[in-house]
Amino acid sequence: MDIFAKFENRLGPIGDYAEKAPGYFAFPKLEGEIGNRMLFRGKERIVWSLNNYLGLANHPEVRKTDNEAVAQYGLASPMGARMMSGNSDKHEELERNLAKFVGKEDAMLFNYGYQGMVSAIDSLCSRHDVVVYDGESHACIIDGLRLIPSHRYVYKHNNIEDCDKQLQRATEMVAKTGGGILVITEGVFGMSGNQGKIKEIAALKEKYEFRLFVDDAHGFGTMGKTGAGIGEHQNCMDDIDIYFSTFAKSMASIGGFLAADKKILTFLRYNMRSQVYAKSLPLPVVIGNLKRLELLRTKPELKAKLWHNVNRLQNGLKERGFNIGTTNTPVTPVFMHGGLFDATQLIYDMRENYNIFCSVVVYPVIPKGQIMLRLIPTAAHTDKDIDETLTAFSALQEKLDKKLYPQEMPNVEMA
Repeated sequence: MDIFAKFENRLGPIGDYAEKAPGYFAFPKLEGEIGNRMLFRGKERIVWSLNNYLGLANHPEVRKTDNEAVAQYGLASPMGARMMSGNSDKHEELERNLAKFVGKEDAMLFNYGYQGMVSAIDSLCSRHDVVVYDGESHACIIDGLRLIPSHRYVYKHNNIEDCDKQLQRATEMVAKTGGGILVITEGVFGMSGNQGKIKEIAALKEKYEFRLFVDDAHGFGTMGKTGAGIGEHQNCMDDIDIYFSTFAKSMASIGGFLAADKKILTFLRYNMRSQVYAKSLPLPVVIGNLKRLELLRTKPELKAKLWHNVNRLQNGLKERGFNIGTTNTPVTPVFMHGGLFDATQLIYDMRENYNIFCSVVVYPVIPKGQIMLRLIPTAAHTDKDIDETLTAFSALQEKLDKKLYPQEMPNVEMA
């Protein structure tokens, strides 16, 4: 059989609608300056789909630094992987600054956050080891686990009792294999907005021997007094053995990093295949990230504005009777009842008639019969943006309740 034959009749639960989805429900094109309002199909919309938490994407100091760095170095420098010919003083300076900011001995840069997490798990774990992980872990964690031959035990999302149970199973297993245990969870879960129960998991070290690996992609820059992340927020950074974050969210950039003890990162620098064999981050990106980190550290008003908007949006939704789950972070899910057709009609109505652009999540990511609208408030949003959105959501919910939406995909004219 032709290996490609399976693609002809089955594209997956979302891909089955690919003919009607591209350019609108899938792969939409937001245009113009990154910010609270952008153009979609030539019309201005309030945008709630960007992880630009601190509004740094178009901060004037960031834009100036980015432009000057590109003019000086271009995008090619440095050439080669870090180990061979792609290292620089700026790369090492960014690593030192990141380590100091999150309170760790050392830090290591990655070309991309997703790639970094996958490769770190692959490098850390052998067939003798056991990984215990949260059931709602991000796809990068799941893909990393797929690569390794280690035993894997999943615990129910944020369920410490079940985590304890899986750690007991893991302990029994490593007694036979001679390996170790790695627990992986997230600092802030990007769909639900829940904080990971990092402090409670760390407390289980009194009963079991394991190391704790935290993916804090949504917590870095948004959580903690200084923005140093979930460890600072929950006062347990010392209990996190490996701290990970990406630059793609609060830093509004590209890349990521791990922070840990120097001996751990020395091993990873010489053994992580995705870094040993891949070109290092271009110097303009590194220099731009140095500026972003400086602003993150020295301008607390950015995080204060973010949280003003978070509280205004989330409180407004709750006052109007919306179910936003148990989020206690900027990530703001709004749960509604309905199927795929309801979801697509709702999104179409929202974009075309209320000028609001946000992400929608349906089955198989969440159970059938549910719709989740995911809003990401940022420091760039205004009170006017929030008030217009709240008014629109009330009107949209009323239409959904009255079953006014046709049970078919909207007829979208491709732009």
